[in-house]
This record gives sequence, C-alpha cells and structure tokens, in this order.
Amino acid sequence: MRTVHPLARSPRSAPAPSHRWLGALALAMLLALTGCSAFSRAVKEGDTASQQQKWAEAEAAYLRALAADPEASEVKVKLTKVRQAWSEVVLEEARGVHASGDLDGAMKRLVRALELNAENAPARELLGQTLDARVVVGQTALKEERLKEARAEFDAVLSVAPDHAAAKRGVDGVQVAWAKRWFGTGDTLEKAGKLGNALVAYVRADQERVGATAARERAEAVRQKLRDEVAFLVVATPVEDRAGAPDVVQRLGAGRLAAMLPTKLPLRVVTEAPDGREGVKLDLSLERVLPLKATEDSQRTKRYLAGNRSVPNPRRADFEKKLLQAERSLEEIDRKQASALREYLRMQAELLTVREGAERCRERERRECREALQECGEAAREADKPGTVPGECNPSRCASGACAQEEQLLVQKAQAVKEKEKALEVALDKSEAQRIEVQRNRDTVFREPVTVEEPMYSDFTYDVQLHRLTVTASVTAVMRDLLKDAGVVAPQTQDYAVAHEDVAHKGYDRYGVLADPVQLRNELELRVEVGDKAVTDLARRVKERFDVYRGKRVEDARRGMVRPGAEDVVETAVRALLLTADAPPADILQPLGRARGLNRPEALIGL
Repeated sequence: MRTVHPLARSPRSAPAPSHRWLGALALAMLLALTGCSAFSRAVKEGDTASQQQKWAEAEAAYLRALAADPEASEVKVKLTKVRQAWSEVVLEEARGVHASGDLDGAMKRLVRALELNAENAPARELLGQTLDARVVVGQTALKEERLKEARAEFDAVLSVAPDHAAAKRGVDGVQVAWAKRWFGTGDTLEKAGKLGNALVAYVRADQERVGATAARERAEAVRQKLRDEVAFLVVATPVEDRAGAPDVVQRLGAGRLAAMLPTKLPLRVVTEAPDGREGVKLDLSLERVLPLKATEDSQRTKRYLAGNRSVPNPRRADFEKKLLQAERSLEEIDRKQASALREYLRMQAELLTVREGAERCRERERRECREALQECGEAAREADKPGTVPGECNPSRCASGACAQEEQLLVQKAQAVKEKEKALEVALDKSEAQRIEVQRNRDTVFREPVTVEEPMYSDFTYDVQLHRLTVTASVTAVMRDLLKDAGVVAPQTQDYAVAHEDVAHKGYDRYGVLADPVQLRNELELRVEVGDKAVTDLARRVKERFDVYRGKRVEDARRGMVRPGAEDVVETAVRALLLTADAPPADILQPLGRARGLNRPEALIGL
C-alpha cells in the first residue's frame, strides 16, 4: 500500500491559485507603460518640431502630451513658449501685409497672433491701428456713397471690437444714408405714379433707420391712396320703408352696414361712386314688420314626497344569497375532503400490506444469510488446507437482492402516501377557511334587518302657459355690379325673425312649485334685434362679393411671383396684399419681401 504524507496534496485536490488580481495588475502596468510611451513620444515630437520652427506641429504634439498627462507642468511651459514664438512669426507676417495695404489680411493675422498670445502688446497696438484705418476707409466710402463697401468695413471692425465707437457711428451713418436713398427712390416712384413701388421703398427706408426720414408718414399716406384706389365700393341708397317702421329702417342704414363690415379691409360704404370703380349698388326696401304673440297651454308634473313605507331589505337578500353560495361551496369542499381522506386511508392500508411483505422478505434473507454463514464456518473447519476459502463462503449468498422489488414497491407506496397526506392537509385547510366564511356570512345576515323604510313619491300635475313673442321683418335687397350692365336684377326677399318666449305658472307651496310670472322682452327690443340680424346678413353677402373681387386680384399677383422684383409685379402684389390685410398670403408676401430686402414684409399692410 502506498503511504501518502499528510502534508502532501494531489494535483486535483489542491485549489488552483487565482490569477484575477495578477491580470488586473498586469493590465494596469500595461496601460501605464502605454501612457508613458505616448506621452514621451508626443513630447519628443513637439521638441523636434519646435527646434525646426514648425509651430503648428509642435502645438499639436504638446496638446497630445497634455491629453495623456494633463498635470505635466513642463509641457504647459513648452506649449506657452511655442505659442509665443508662433505669435511673433504671425505678427511679422501681419506687418508685411499691413505695409502692402491689405488691411483685411493684416487684421486676420493680428487676431490670430493675439489668439496665440494674448499678452502680445505690439500685435494689440498694430491691431488697433488697423481697425482705425479700416474705419477711415469705411468713412471715405460712406462719403463717396459706396454704402455696401462702407458697411462691410464697419461690420468687419465691429466683429473684432464690438465696442468700437467710430465703427458704431459709421454703421449709423450707413443706415441713415440708406434710409435717405430709399426715401428719395420712394419719392421719385410716387411722383411717377408707381404707388406700390413707392410704398415698398418708404417701408424699406423706415426699416433701415427709424426716424431718419419722414418715410413712415409718407408710407401711411401712400398706403391710404392705394386703399382708396383698390377699395370695393358699396353704394347704399336710402332704404325704402314700406312697412312704416322707421326704427327698423334706421338699423338698415348705410352707417350700420359699414359698422358690420371688417375695418382692416378696403371696403367702403358710400352714397355715390365715381365711374370705373369696383363695387356693388345696394337697394333695400323694408316690406313689413310683423309682431306676433302666441300663448300655449300645457301641463307639467312635480314629484314630491308623500310618505314612507316598509319594504324588504335588499341588502339582506344579497347577504342571504352570498350565505347560500358559501354553504354550497362548503358542501363541495367537504365532499372533496372526504374523498381525499378515503384515498389517504386506502393508500395507508396498501402501504401496511407492502411493508409487511417487505419485512417477511427481509427476515427470509437474514435467515438464509445465517445458514450460509454456518455452512461457511463448518466448511472452513473441515477444509484440508488452512488459509483457503471454501466454495460455501461465497459472499453473494448474503447479497442476493431477492427483496429489491419489494423494497422499490415500498418506497413508491410511501411516496404516494406522502402526496395523499399533503392533499388531505390542503383539503382540511380549505374546509376550515370555508367554515369561517360561512359563519361570517351568517353573522352578517343576522345583523341586517328584514325590512327598511323607503320614501314614497307622488306626481303633482299643474298648468303652465308658454308665452312667445316673435318679430318678423321682410327685407328686399337688389345688388347690382357697378362695372357690369346686367340689366334688370331679380330682387331677393328674405325674412328675418327674432323670437323670445317664457313660461308662467302658479305657485303651490305644499308641492314645492314656485310661482313663475311671465317675463317677455319688450317688442321694441326685438324690433331692434331683427334689424341688426338683417343688416348682419346683408354685410355677409357684401363680403362674399368682395371675396370674389379680391380673389381675382390675388390670382393675378400669384402669376407674377416668378419675378417678384419687377416693378409691374410689385404694383400688383402690393394691391393684392392690401386687399388681404386680414390674412395676407405668404406666397406673395415673403417673396416680395426677399426681393426688396424687407426685414418685416408685413409692414407693407401696416402691421
């Protein structure tokens, strides 16, 4: 036999050493070495580029080194020195460019030099001189009326120095010059009769510099002329009173019609119109005004409390129903419990039978084993050669396995008995819980009264009178087009009715009915309201005619939007915009504003 030392361990039984912390340490060292390598390489490249005066490459290398180690102070010092040297080089280039007269190129280089080294005093001084020189150039261009060049110079100076006072004054001067130029253009166009183009020019002058010229006042005057020119005229003749109702006729007058029309649109109500103007002639006549009173009798009912009565308690019926269901459930659960108990007892009996059979088999095996041992002993004593094992001592005689089937059957029956026992316990728990539920429902039913009191209602019928006052006005309107000779136009008669009604009945305190006296509106109020209703409808019909008229003008303007900057297109578009002041179409307003450089195109219509 092999002797094993107590301290020795087999390779399989010895625990394997953990290499996780070693791997992590190695990874950290690798990253550190890699970082150091990248840092050193970047610093070396930066030093080499700095010696060769390749400033861009040196700066990029030092920035890579700082990305690897942001706390490297020596690299920060080297980067500062490189930028200072680079700033000096750019300053020299700026001086040469400045001497050649290229102020824009010199300014860009000086700005770059200050970005590299904000403490470069010569660069800052030269930049100030360059900016002043550009302001002088801009002022010269302003005096020579080269406004775009002047504005470009001033804007360039302000992009670098937003607080440069001379540049700000120059921008103001350019704006004033543009305003005066556009004002003069508008004045010329107005004198030439091109009012639409003149309005655009005045608006542009006002947007360039507010208050520099009288452009806003002139624009309003031109806008008013255009509105008068494109206005849709409604010639309202005196209303013919055939009904003898002057109070209603007064509501149909020209003043009331004008008040009902939108004020933003060029709609004019006049008594006479010049020739050749768009519009309609409106002839009105009041045919009749008929007030009518009517009374209708009807009945209503009022529900009131007549007393109380005893009725079966509906809650007790619900509780009794729940109790009945719980008792039936308990019966079903008891039945399942009894079935589970019978199954458990049957399996117990079968287990007892199997256990007895297994015990008999075990006893038989033990007896046979004892007999085999006795025969083995006797055979060993009678053996001729000591130390030999006779055939009667075969170990298989004591381990025949004849009871294996009985043992297996015993284990199966025991497992089945355990399962039946668990099922029986579950059934007992359900039965107990259901018994508790049944007892709770019984207590609830016994506590609930058999009958309850409920209110008894009755209906009381009473008489009601409905009073209705209706005022009907018949108005005949004839609407003729001013530009078309349509001959005889068929008159259109429309009835307008306004009604008010109220109910009245007596009061009966016993039944809770409150008295309601009749409260009808005055007939004069209804006559005024029916006149307003008629004039509102007439204004709607006039507005429909106006929509047709301006729709044609808008379509003409849209067809010209392929060249929105042309003078004839601008004339048509401005008039169309004034006709659509309540909702100007964007497909006309925006292209026109872009073509003429307007910041707020809606200012054309006075918004």
